[in-house]
Amino acid sequence: MHSKFLPEDFQKGSITLIAGKGRYPSLLAEQIRAHKLPINLISLIDQTDAHLINTFDSKQHVAVPVGQLKQLLKAIKNWESPYVVLAGQIKPVKLFKGLNPDLKVINLLAKIKTHNAETIFGAVVAEIEALGAQVIDARSFLDEHIATHGSMTQVANKVSEEFIQYGIEIAKQVAHLNIGQGIVIRKKTIVAVEAFEGTDKMLQRAGEFKTDGLIFIKTIKDKQDFRFDIPVFGMKTLDVMIESNIRTAVLEADNLLMIDKDAIIEKAQKNKIQLIGFKASDYR
Repeated sequence: MHSKFLPEDFQKGSITLIAGKGRYPSLLAEQIRAHKLPINLISLIDQTDAHLINTFDSKQHVAVPVGQLKQLLKAIKNWESPYVVLAGQIKPVKLFKGLNPDLKVINLLAKIKTHNAETIFGAVVAEIEALGAQVIDARSFLDEHIATHGSMTQVANKVSEEFIQYGIEIAKQVAHLNIGQGIVIRKKTIVAVEAFEGTDKMLQRAGEFKTDGLIFIKTIKDKQDFRFDIPVFGMKTLDVMIESNIRTAVLEADNLLMIDKDAIIEKAQKNKIQLIGFKASDYR
């Protein structure tokens, strides 16, 4: 089995990667190739890293502007790819400025009552699957990079289980309201809540209080759609934690992706940052 996150009826076939920003799409491409599966790339202009693009030849790669859904669907159809996977970020500002949507996107948006990342990407996934392709779980092939239960670093930070439980309960409520998926607490005080600005800027805000005992908690929504919405903890987030004097991260196990996990754990260990994985079922 290539990955526990793949569908049970998965058959070897080409995979089309739709890639946004960051290291995540490159890591995913590396893992797919390690499993000796054919892969094509749809890069998003001004979003996808050039390093990833340069690993594909012209027959395997199509560049599409954000908002040009018709071009994206045409590429998938031409490749006759049975599987599609979405990975990486799109700059949030793109949803409000410089989108330049094609007619297909305009019609799609007109059908959606509430416009947010969940509804928009959900509608895009439906358009892709209408072609006969299956959009797979974006954790696929990345099993070794998923947060695990318990302490992932051997650091002697003493963190109260009472505070952790409190933080997880609040984070779950915030996620349920679709506000964000991360918070920072100090004891039983909520210091910062993640919203549209994203995790790293939230951590920077929390660090401005110049206090000790800060705990970062990252969770998932009640009904997370892992085809396009994966909580990620990457090296940049760890760097921001170090700069902001946040010494503990509590991450939902089995669901949260840690980009280049071994490197993250090694650097966290050196900087005495505690990484703890929790099971949501233990806190209900």
